[in-house]
Amino acid sequence: MNDRVAQEYSNYGDVAAGLRVFVEQLNEKNQGFDEYVSHIDAIDQQVTEFEAVVSMLDKHVALLEKKVKSAYHISSSTQ
Repeated sequence: MNDRVAQEYSNYGDVAAGLRVFVEQLNEKNQGFDEYVSHIDAIDQQVTEFEAVVSMLDKHVALLEKKVKSAYHISSSTQ
């Protein structure tokens, strides 16, 4: 019985060693993703800034459209 228990514990040791290797591999892969995550964060920041610029331009275009319509309306009523 002691031999069987010793073999079982030996198997547990093998499983633990295999899991350790697996976890190390996952950690290496995770570190590789950190670079991509930082790139994604930078892109997200750029998109946020771009959206702010687009919003400002949209407001400016709306204002210009109002001015053009107003000027067109004034020039058509004077003719």
